[in-house]
Amino acid sequence: MENQPSIFLPTIVIPPIQEIETISIPLPTAKVPFYKPLVIPPSDLKAPEGVQAEATDEPEAGLRKVDIPFTDFKMPVPENEILVTAGTTAVVSVAATLTATAAFKWAVTAMKPILKTAWKKLSPKSQKV
Repeated sequence: MENQPSIFLPTIVIPPIQEIETISIPLPTAKVPFYKPLVIPPSDLKAPEGVQAEATDEPEAGLRKVDIPFTDFKMPVPENEILVTAGTTAVVSVAATLTATAAFKWAVTAMKPILKTAWKKLSPKSQKV
């Protein structure tokens, strides 16, 4: 045995097992929103026998009805105050747009020669050659 080379076998020292306490995490809770469900009547709902519906010819609040000639159709039209407000708003917006467009065109026409002259004076003289 003396002639045999000594073989060194590696050994691994494993430390003893340590107990790790497990953490208990409580389950999350939430306040879930809820609503009272809407009850939609069926489309084939009919009044019980012997009951008649009330007939109202009163127009809805804020609406007038205008007869369209040669048809049996009545067109709802808002009150005069609403029509005047809408018409005034439309006229003012169109006037403002046309005025701004004219002012912009005038400014471009007036500024064009000034900008050309400034560009010629500020550009390097090597471009003129």
